[in-house]
Amino acid sequence: MPKRISQVIKLNIAAGKGTPAPPVGTALGPAGINMMEFLKKFNEMTAPQMGYVLPVEITVYEDRSYSFIVKQPLTTELIKRAAGIDKGAANPKSQKVGVLTKEKLRDVAKQKMADLNTDDIEMAMRIVAGSARNMGVRIED
Repeated sequence: MPKRISQVIKLNIAAGKGTPAPPVGTALGPAGINMMEFLKKFNEMTAPQMGYVLPVEITVYEDRSYSFIVKQPLTTELIKRAAGIDKGAANPKSQKVGVLTKEKLRDVAKQKMADLNTDDIEMAMRIVAGSARNMGVRIED
């Protein structure tokens, strides 16, 4: 008989730098998860991606065991790196903070493809381009 799921926790944690401080501690504590064991596994698994913020989906079962999935870095983080900017625009309609070429857009889309709801690279590029526009990043050919 499969384990019954108690809850699913979604967090964004810096790769290789997970600590018991909030938001991790406040989310995992009430769920009854051994926080230090989770953080040790997470930090070992994500050490090669240091510098990125990674979405994590933790499935907690009724017997207080858990499993977790680490997804690709946030789209906004990938766009900021590709465009060479520190942060997005405060008002993206009137303020442009960077430029992203089609090649870099394709690279970001390829990296993020596993987490997107499409298998087509062109559709993935459209999704990433929408995120870039909402950050005030212009797309050029």
